[in-house]
Amino acid sequence: MWYIIRRSSVQGLRRAHRALSYVQGQAPEPKVREYFYYIDHQGQLFMDDTRIKNFVTCFKDKKFLEFFFKRLKINDMTRYSEDFPYLSPCGRERNFIRCDDRPIVFSHILEPTDSDDTTGPVLSYNGGGDKLTFPFSPDKLCMLPRSGRVYHPAPAKVGGVGLVKSSLAIELSRDFRFGDEGEYAPPVGFLWRGQEVQLTNELWDLMTDEEKKELRAT
Repeated sequence: MWYIIRRSSVQGLRRAHRALSYVQGQAPEPKVREYFYYIDHQGQLFMDDTRIKNFVTCFKDKKFLEFFFKRLKINDMTRYSEDFPYLSPCGRERNFIRCDDRPIVFSHILEPTDSDDTTGPVLSYNGGGDKLTFPFSPDKLCMLPRSGRVYHPAPAKVGGVGLVKSSLAIELSRDFRFGDEGEYAPPVGFLWRGQEVQLTNELWDLMTDEEKKELRAT
């Protein structure tokens, strides 16, 4: 059976709807299988054609999530690169991914474990607990003033930008410090463990054109 999806936003791009056909597990060539996934703004992973996407239907096995997300990268193939801009290859299996915003969604701040390559706090992402973490840099947080979404650096192989899950973003936003333009402009500082750090807002350079328009409109 062929599935039809309609895509209105991938990596923050709000484009016109367009139809795309695929079959889960299709074999475009011998011994190659292709599967299609979707990541929502909470960082939950689903089969793309799952009709009802919620906590019940998302993938929750941490070993699988670790395996899947550690192989995640930008889709550098010509196949489906417009509609599924990310890829998690596994041998001769191709896992194509699209998302509501960014594929990496940070959900919790954790203290580092022995397996982390840092001595400071880390951000856990996409349901992986302490198996999927990225060093936390408070000075590199970036908030878009109109949408209120908060972003943080992520691995370069997925574009360098990750979304902060809304529940964590609400907690962090209480400690943002704003300049003379107030909350109509991006924050300029962040209070972290009793000390105010100046925000670099260096992620602006990695934002989509649509998001840059939002920044310029402030």
